[in-house]
Amino acid sequence: MPMYRQSFLLTLVFFLLTFSVAEAQNYQRQRAEMVESQIRGRGIRDPLVLEAMNSVPRHLYLPSAQQRFAYEDRPLPIGFGQTISQPYMVGFMTEVIRPQKEFRVLEIGTGSGYQAAILAEIVDHVYTIEIVDPLGERAKNLLNRHYDNVSVKLADGYYGWEEHGPFDAIVVTAAAEYIPPPLIRQLKDGGKMIIPVGSPFRVQQLMLIEKKGEEISSMALMPVRFVPFTSSD
Repeated sequence: MPMYRQSFLLTLVFFLLTFSVAEAQNYQRQRAEMVESQIRGRGIRDPLVLEAMNSVPRHLYLPSAQQRFAYEDRPLPIGFGQTISQPYMVGFMTEVIRPQKEFRVLEIGTGSGYQAAILAEIVDHVYTIEIVDPLGERAKNLLNRHYDNVSVKLADGYYGWEEHGPFDAIVVTAAAEYIPPPLIRQLKDGGKMIIPVGSPFRVQQLMLIEKKGEEISSMALMPVRFVPFTSSD
């Protein structure tokens, strides 16, 4: 190889490496600012949640055209009519279930995989279900590269994942008109479920469901807008 060509290639490699490091540092700075202003600044205090949200690179869970907006305070489109939730909402829903290191958590609506990644940073195992095959495959490939405690299933989340239940907590990231009975059955005694309930494309209520023996209690936490729960029925 001629010397000038070798020199050019070495310069190009050095430039690309330098750019990559600078880009990673920029995303890291934006992520830290997101946690301080949008998460801690709005009342999230659980140190496990804060640490997880400071660790997971949200931009990797977005299509390339959306990555520059990754740390802004809003949901973003990920294709197929679905979105990645606003960072604060991810932090809030995670904190509400009071995640512990020994927990097994079911997530309904894998979407981008970001919520599953946040949970995987904290709990023992995450079981996550996605009904949109291309989204599920993309999230599965990404999550499998970073975590060995996440299982992804391409299926109808209405029915949950019975063979791995009961679960310490269930996180539903799509709005259902009512709470699916199979999910209540798969919730462990003492477990919590967080789910948006209401009509599609209207304001819904984010509900906290708690199971104590045969007693099921519910509490409305805040008005929200989520994409509709999709079922194969």
